[in-house]
Amino acid sequence: MTQSTRPLPAIRIDAGGDGTEVVLSGDWTLHLLCPLPPDIQRQFALIPSGAGWSLAAVSRLDSFGALLLWRRWGRQRPLRLELPEALAPVLARAEALPADALPVEPGYRFLDGTAQLGRGLHAVAHHVLGFVALVGHILISFGGLLRNHDRWPLREISANFYKVGVRAMPVTALVGFLIGVVMSYLSALQLRAFGADTFIVNILGLGIIRELGPVLVSVLVAGRSGSAMTAQLGVMRVTEEIDALTAMGISRHVRLVLPKVVALTLAMPLLTLWGSAVAILGGMVSAKLQLDLSFDFFLNALPRAVPAANLVIGLTKGAVFGLLIALVACYFGLRVRPNTESLSANTTASVVASITVVILVDAVFAIATRSVGLPYR
Repeated sequence: MTQSTRPLPAIRIDAGGDGTEVVLSGDWTLHLLCPLPPDIQRQFALIPSGAGWSLAAVSRLDSFGALLLWRRWGRQRPLRLELPEALAPVLARAEALPADALPVEPGYRFLDGTAQLGRGLHAVAHHVLGFVALVGHILISFGGLLRNHDRWPLREISANFYKVGVRAMPVTALVGFLIGVVMSYLSALQLRAFGADTFIVNILGLGIIRELGPVLVSVLVAGRSGSAMTAQLGVMRVTEEIDALTAMGISRHVRLVLPKVVALTLAMPLLTLWGSAVAILGGMVSAKLQLDLSFDFFLNALPRAVPAANLVIGLTKGAVFGLLIALVACYFGLRVRPNTESLSANTTASVVASITVVILVDAVFAIATRSVGLPYR
């Protein structure tokens, strides 16, 4: 068995009639434990005192793993300990060490900030490589589907389109309408002071259709549908459903990831159009109440104030944002480890990363299209 196929160290806490029992499994070695100390420490903190420990499922144990357990036990063996004979000598060497020989947490050093920055950059690079690998898998799967049309997961795409598109329309309309009212109200206060009431059409039209509409809908979708995608894939990872699909020869990228990516990419432009239309409706209502601008004047002035290129830019942004949100959500969902702590952490990271990516890409769009679709240049 190679290093890459070694079983990862895992902790399972069983609560039974005889008390709590902690079952360890996998390789508890330096090579596999090094990336996991924070996760291991968090799981150790959940173990109550007086629990029994079972090391029967541990395949390998080295000095590092033995010292880690010995420190957790408070330098004395638990009252209930199931220890295989093959692992007893390793644990005995840890017991023989004097107390001052056990590793302690080092104090703060001058270069600790630099080391933490390096770890952060390494984590970002790791996520980027994993994201690129996921995109590669999806492109390969998409190429295979183009050659074999009978394998298209149309039902999965339709179901996901309904969940991320149709069911998101009410909350998108509500938030869009309120944002339109707020923007119109605040703009009216300023425009009225300069006698430029009619320019509220330009402000609302360009601001909502070109910029605010796509970004607002993307943030809502990232928090609603993106987190749901990550949680769904994460639960399937925890319950080993993804492993079962792999064992049956079913591609997880074709059946799980691709339908979500296609559905959200198709739904986002429509949601953007819907949310922008409702936001402009809210702005019209507020402009009527604040500035006494009729609906007829607003609708006639809107095409002149906002060229059609802005609508194309807004819908293109929606499609790109939907693609990125789905990819980020599926990436974090597939990297969930089989425990609830990892599920919650990756769901949170998915939402934060999706919103961050949307804002960064929107800035790129703003720079790339700064001279397109503006009525006055």
